[in-house]
Amino acid sequence: MLARTYTVAFEGLEARPVDVQCAVSPGLPGFSIVGLPDKAVSEARDRIRTALSELGIALPARKVTVNLSPADLPKEGAHFDLPIALSLLAALELVPADKVARAVSIGEMSLDGALVAVVGALPAAMTAAELDATLFCPEACGAEAAWVGAASVHGAPSLKALMDHLTGNRPLPEAVAGRIAADATGPCLRDVRGQDRAKRALEIAAAGRHHLFMVGPPGAGKSMLAARLPGLLPPLSARESLDTSMIHSLAGTLDEGGILHRRPFQQPHHTASVAAIAGGGKRAGPGQISLAHNGVLFMDEFPEFPRAVLETLRQPIETGEVTIARANAHVRYPCRFLLVAAANPCRCGMLFDADRACTRAPACGEDYMGKISGPLMDRFDLRLEVPAVEVSDLALPPSGDTSDVVAARVAAARDIQSARYADMPDVTVNADVSGDRLMEVAGTDAEGQDILLRATDRFRLSARGYHRVLKVARTIADLDSSDLVRRPHIAEALSYRLVSDC
Repeated sequence: MLARTYTVAFEGLEARPVDVQCAVSPGLPGFSIVGLPDKAVSEARDRIRTALSELGIALPARKVTVNLSPADLPKEGAHFDLPIALSLLAALELVPADKVARAVSIGEMSLDGALVAVVGALPAAMTAAELDATLFCPEACGAEAAWVGAASVHGAPSLKALMDHLTGNRPLPEAVAGRIAADATGPCLRDVRGQDRAKRALEIAAAGRHHLFMVGPPGAGKSMLAARLPGLLPPLSARESLDTSMIHSLAGTLDEGGILHRRPFQQPHHTASVAAIAGGGKRAGPGQISLAHNGVLFMDEFPEFPRAVLETLRQPIETGEVTIARANAHVRYPCRFLLVAAANPCRCGMLFDADRACTRAPACGEDYMGKISGPLMDRFDLRLEVPAVEVSDLALPPSGDTSDVVAARVAAARDIQSARYADMPDVTVNADVSGDRLMEVAGTDAEGQDILLRATDRFRLSARGYHRVLKVARTIADLDSSDLVRRPHIAEALSYRLVSDC
């Protein structure tokens, strides 16, 4: 008898439908899986055979063939266990074949028949909704998959429980979307003593999603400032939350069935590899830049990262997506993030302190910062020197606005940008706009245009630098609720572009 069901194979964020066909036919006893399975999929036959034996089900002395179609699509991962088992049970007429044929399923199986959680429940539920099918998954994945809402999701603790559901003996309840944990109060911007200019740069970066580069001696507060940036950003919209959660679902980082509603903050160590940052590995999984999609990527000790890692950032910063080239496929992940980089001015960090600098100053600083290529540095909209804080300032009471106050201004500026770019689905903030639309929205007064042209000529700004100054100036004008980009806005934007020490 021939039976079928459906599952998914992951290609980046896309969960492609896979037709799982099982035939039990006369011939020499055997259990084979065809359709370009990897080792984890091929091993499913041993897990399934043992699990069925634990349930008192013996495979007949016949030939069992499982075909995973399309055959030229690579099949990777242990989540194929459950759909293969269901198609086999339907072929053996132990569960209704019609119910199995209208279902998408994912799940790894233990030797005792228990279903183990797998990654990718959220994308799988999206595919089930598109196919108008029911999703069967491990109980631990049900709350995550239920967030899609458009698909009926049933989470089962074991294969036996799912068989009871399909035969009508003990129906499983529909899974309920997991609860979102209450927001934890993050660190406040007022905790940072001094550094008023750096706080202003954080506000501009948050308002327009402009990439920020900070350079300063050890202990100046660069990491403290970066840690407070997520508290200035508005919550994720419904669409952003789903897109970002799908990436984290594939990476297995969603907690207790919830979805992300706060913007992610990723801070990889400087020893991270290209695959860890950009994505890759055996299953071409998402990297740190994709996990930071719609959020913040903080790279401390920026020059200490391998040169190959730094250069990998150049194309994703411009396009908002990364392509992982494999021998048999090209996998794309979105990665529209806000990059915050921090660095010491030299290896010892004391270049700015004449009494403590090493004997190689200033050549040591030039060599150290020279690890960052000019094209990569050109992609930072805001470049900032963060000076050391005087000890006497540490005893002063907190000053400046709280994170909540700054976040309100950022949200107001973001609302202005959302209304401005309502007709452009791929543009939500000033950092995304380009071409004629940039020149249209960044209209400056005569004085502002004059100072920008003179600065471009004197400091030999690139075309990219010229446009990025305009984008930052447009964001500063939005924070001032100004329709026109004026000379003070251009001047402030230029001041962040022309920092000689960066």
